[in-house]
Amino acid sequence: MAGKRDRILRAAVGMIARSGVRGLRVEEVAAEADASTGLIYYHFKDRAGLLRATLDHVNDRAERYTAQEVPDSADARAVLEQTLLLELQDTAEVRENSTAWGELRASAVFEDDLRERLAEATRLWVAEIAELVEAAGVAPGGLSEPADVAERLTALVEGLSERWLSGTLDLQRARALVRGAIVAELG
Repeated sequence: MAGKRDRILRAAVGMIARSGVRGLRVEEVAAEADASTGLIYYHFKDRAGLLRATLDHVNDRAERYTAQEVPDSADARAVLEQTLLLELQDTAEVRENSTAWGELRASAVFEDDLRERLAEATRLWVAEIAELVEAAGVAPGGLSEPADVAERLTALVEGLSERWLSGTLDLQRARALVRGAIVAELG
């Protein structure tokens, strides 16, 4: 059953990335996942449950592809930079994941359940980046708190990702802007 559940989530991510959250139909997800709608309702209860689980799946995928690629390094600043830049890669998985994340984030404006789940995922990402910021030399109690720096950097990455995916910003420019922001924030 776990294989079917994962296939359903992968299908939902792909459909959201192609058609948006508003275009997501349970019947179409079932067809793409080669599953019945009954199985989707069994695993996720309703469309809202499918969306919440899809958000979790997108978040898990992002954690996987960033954790796999970040080198073990004594240079905390390099790890911070690499971690943020891995969100801006021109690969099919990152494009799909980032597009789905943006769609789910936009939908959270209107859906309380999704909003709470998104807020938690964002808090976890900001906390992870804050740890890296602190390790890179921004100490708590200084002019800029690590959590504040992390909030600005993660918001910048999300905004640049949306611009890149919408074709209004070149990927290399987006990556350069992230590097510049790290320099501006950390000195």
